[in-house]
Amino acid sequence: MIKWICRVSAITLAVCSAVVLGGVGLVQSRLPTAFAVREGETLCLPSAVLSVSEDGVIPTQASSGGQYTAEVLLFGMFPVSEVDVEVVQARDVAVCGMPFGLKMFTEGVLVVGIGDVDSRKGAKSPAGDAGLRVGDSILSINGEAVSTTEQVASVIEESGGKSLQLTVRRQQVEFEVRLTPIASVSEKKLKAGMWIRDSSAGIGTLTFYDMSSGVFAGLGHPVNDVDTGETVPISSGEIVPASIFGVTRGQAGAPGELLGSFREGSWGILTMNDETGLYGLLSEQPDAFATLPIACKQEVTEGEAQLLTTIDGMTPTLYDIVIESVDYRDNVPTRNMVIRITDETLLRETGGVLCGMSGSPILQNGKLVGAVTHVFVGEPSSGYAIFAETMLRRAADVPVTELHAAA
Repeated sequence: MIKWICRVSAITLAVCSAVVLGGVGLVQSRLPTAFAVREGETLCLPSAVLSVSEDGVIPTQASSGGQYTAEVLLFGMFPVSEVDVEVVQARDVAVCGMPFGLKMFTEGVLVVGIGDVDSRKGAKSPAGDAGLRVGDSILSINGEAVSTTEQVASVIEESGGKSLQLTVRRQQVEFEVRLTPIASVSEKKLKAGMWIRDSSAGIGTLTFYDMSSGVFAGLGHPVNDVDTGETVPISSGEIVPASIFGVTRGQAGAPGELLGSFREGSWGILTMNDETGLYGLLSEQPDAFATLPIACKQEVTEGEAQLLTTIDGMTPTLYDIVIESVDYRDNVPTRNMVIRITDETLLRETGGVLCGMSGSPILQNGKLVGAVTHVFVGEPSSGYAIFAETMLRRAADVPVTELHAAA
């Protein structure tokens, strides 16, 4: 009997150990390596089974700019991981939710297609033979910087069929290639066998701006080229007021979109097309919906929230949503939350999340917690969202120039 009890106890202990170890491993895989807290606050995680030990934190580290290490515990006793904690100042921003038009000019010209030229010797591809690929940026030809499609076409046509030296950028690596244009039989002019683009335009949603610096953030994801799928390398750009005049309703398998038009005037310049959104500097600060603090990511919880977006004109409206899940990991910068629209009015008018809503602010417990980034193609009432904290950190990299000072 005693041996049987001992065996049962050993088995129970082994099972419990496996469960605890499995739980620790699961939590580790879902935690980021760092958190931020505001001055005077401590790190609290939104989980009934997780707690944080901040033993050894000294007062100087608890002020803005300080850093320390905290230990995350499972059930208050099992160490999960150590995380870095940065102490930051509380930040209020102007929350927007209105549409904006964007005009972007690429750095160099972007190769969006490679094709053949109908030469006298048959179909040839000078661009392909030179080693160019879709997604490459041509920065200069024979040492002269190029920035427009017309400029590149002119150089090719005037080359006389001589070899041209191109400076090309591919995934942040620059290199040289030689391209020799050939004559097209049908068009009777020299061609390179490639399609290029020098600009992009579209409609997005402004998420927030900093009232003191004029730095803005919007979209929540990068602008990608429609042909290459690559992030458009920006050399210059502008954001302008826009107005929504219609909606194409979304349905399963076919996401809808906001239909808008640019209005006169300019709000400012674009300086960054980043994986977390569009950033730049305002020359004119539009009317904000509200001034709210930005939530630290650990303050974002599953449950009720509100979406601030514009589906008609230029004025945003609040709609009810539910945050169904939150992912705190570092490797999913634009997919931190899964949201679902529950507001009957918004669902009736749009069918769910629409293209053009990207950047629409998400509010919870009186704070800006994030922005919409993607729609689920198979279920348009749901989509992904990014943490507002992530966008705020990236916005800090925007250089504040004389543009704001003169505004």
